[in-house]
Amino acid sequence: MSESLTPLAPGSLAGKSALVTGSSRGIGADTVRYLAEAGANVVINYRNKAPRAEKLATELRGLGVEALVVGADLTDAESVQAMFDEVQRTFGGLDILVLNASGGMESGMAEDYALQLNRDAQVRVLETALPLLGEGARVVFVTSHQAHFIRTTPTMPEYEPVALSKRAGEDALRERIPALTEKGIEFVVVSGDMIEGTITATLLERANPGAIAARREDAGKLYNVSEFAAEVARAAVEPVPADNTRLVGDTESFGAE
Repeated sequence: MSESLTPLAPGSLAGKSALVTGSSRGIGADTVRYLAEAGANVVINYRNKAPRAEKLATELRGLGVEALVVGADLTDAESVQAMFDEVQRTFGGLDILVLNASGGMESGMAEDYALQLNRDAQVRVLETALPLLGEGARVVFVTSHQAHFIRTTPTMPEYEPVALSKRAGEDALRERIPALTEKGIEFVVVSGDMIEGTITATLLERANPGAIAARREDAGKLYNVSEFAAEVARAAVEPVPADNTRLVGDTESFGAE
């Protein structure tokens, strides 16, 4: 990770608490690190990378913040409820919820796994978290341009099921904006281009060699994990755009909705 990246002012989140789903590695881990560096107490959520999550928690506690590690399968309602019960016992509530975890390209999963994780689980996590989110809380949903613009711009066939399921998740969450606004909870979608060094990029490159290089050439630049995570962290605190959307990186190749 680039040491020069400090997207949030130190101490600016002191006394706040934040949960990032899928934060034992990759974009989630860097996002939770940035929030902790700004003084937030954090919840590191993982599905099956407990040692990585614990190692990150130890690192972040060195910053003087609390770091709670909670394993949860987001496609399992009881598992999600247990996670938020633990968050409530530890922190009493949540100020920031980052919906970062996603997937669907893994092998050996059920046919509708992408939809279960990228739509149904996202809604479940939000609804289960609601009692912990007070006025002024912020919810951030992390997606990709390939998913956000899937209705107007085709993507690689290998990624299409994931893109469609992530867009379905985004739509389902957006439907809840009026109800969230009534409670004083803000909501923002952060959409990024292909991110260098992510699991998704690796799997896509394996299925479609040269795909990432081709996209990099079209876009001029692709963000790396820590750079994109910095944008996600900023989205958790900066004013929400009027359309509830922050677009990160080149969008010229994507047709407007």
